[in-house]
Amino acid sequence: MLNDFSSALRPALVLTVLFALLLGIAYPLALTGVGQLVFPRQANGSLLRDGGGRVIGSDLIGQSFTAPGYFHGRPSAAGTGYDASASSGSNLGPASQVLADRVTQDLATLRGEQAGKVAPDQVTASASGLDPHISPEAALFQAPRVARARGLPVARVTALVGEHREGRLLGVLGEPRVNVLELNQALDSMAGTGAQARP
Repeated sequence: MLNDFSSALRPALVLTVLFALLLGIAYPLALTGVGQLVFPRQANGSLLRDGGGRVIGSDLIGQSFTAPGYFHGRPSAAGTGYDASASSGSNLGPASQVLADRVTQDLATLRGEQAGKVAPDQVTASASGLDPHISPEAALFQAPRVARARGLPVARVTALVGEHREGRLLGVLGEPRVNVLELNQALDSMAGTGAQARP
């Protein structure tokens, strides 16, 4: 019986080591290598840089912009806001008074800035709390405020929103959207102030 056990143990150990090397080392290294060769920007985090080459963020993760001269992203329920280590939704349901109060306050703030139809994503957080995009409608709603704060014609800021509008993936998946960080970076470049002016 001991002979049967030892003869069965050896192939099991060999296979365990073989698959650990294959799936734990060789496969991840191969995928990392392919990613670096074929999609180097995406494999390294889709980082955005300012004119001086300094990393200012990723086009995959939202940031908090509060100054009037910048487009603002969606509300975030991730930690204290856009905290990648605490990515999550608020889990507040439609019957939640806390959610209703927050949405009411956000609506009042937005309507105090200007008249117009508030886009739903301006008062609702995404499931991850890290969404870097807003709808084109949300961006166009903010264009007059941004134009006033920067002393630019509204038509120029509206055109900039149009230039940064992303369509549906493959023409059918998802909704049209605008990346807030890229849009704000374009605003800084247009004004010649550089991304270091970001709050």
